[in-house]
Amino acid sequence: MRISEILKSPGVKLSVEVFPPKADGDCHKVKSAIDEICALRPAFLSVTFGAGGTTAANTAKIASGVQQEHGVTALAHLTCVGASKEQLRGRIAALKAGGVENVLALRGDVPEGLSDPFPGGFRYASDLVAFLREEADFCIGCACYPEGHVESARREEDLDHLKAKVEAGAAFLTTQMFFDNNILYNFLYRLREKGVTVPVIPGIMPVTNARQIRRICALSGTALPPRFKAIVDRFGDAPAAMAQAGIAYATEQIVDLIANGISAVHIYSMNNPEVAKSIFRNLSAIAGGQP
Repeated sequence: MRISEILKSPGVKLSVEVFPPKADGDCHKVKSAIDEICALRPAFLSVTFGAGGTTAANTAKIASGVQQEHGVTALAHLTCVGASKEQLRGRIAALKAGGVENVLALRGDVPEGLSDPFPGGFRYASDLVAFLREEADFCIGCACYPEGHVESARREEDLDHLKAKVEAGAAFLTTQMFFDNNILYNFLYRLREKGVTVPVIPGIMPVTNARQIRRICALSGTALPPRFKAIVDRFGDAPAAMAQAGIAYATEQIVDLIANGISAVHIYSMNNPEVAKSIFRNLSAIAGGQP
């Protein structure tokens, strides 16, 4: 099913992100996690794409398997960093062959040591979106950044790039993680003022350990509100308590989003089915129809 249609359906939609194994030895563990997450019946399952295309084959394989084995709609990530047009055509063909009809088009992070990040391909996600529209009949989504992309000098410039993605053919947007809902609400207001009206799916990450949050902030520039910092300071050295507090905080964020009219939320589960299960359980009545 196309995600654009899922987003039009009534009720609250909870989706989950997973990432393919980086090594063959991790395949069984990842498959087990995906099986458990799919049993929750998320609105769709998003399958990430390794830096520089390192998990390209597994992304297509997992996305296809999610649909064929579990009957869950898949959203396959596709990046243009390090890929020529011919390589992209090959990856598109693999997705089509697997019955995948939803793609999240991303520029992607440039891996260290990659001498030519754009070998005859595309430098921007908006160009990849336009290429996908020419090559296949995908429902295309893109990423957006409520706090601004780390490489954008000005937020207005970031909004211009985002609008270009939508004008190229993006049907929906999924946000980078954030920990203060007011940041999202302000972003949505500025987005609508810019004339961007496609659905925006907030991305929420339940932070279950202090090391995880340090890495997140270093990579994405995500701001931590004082209330969340207090949680990390108090429980960061107690793994079980930090996991429980992180899930509670994420649940509270999602409850607030739903109460304020948001009907679709994306959960960055980090391949942890217990985290996904806890969130779904906490929202069982609130989400109305979710497990």
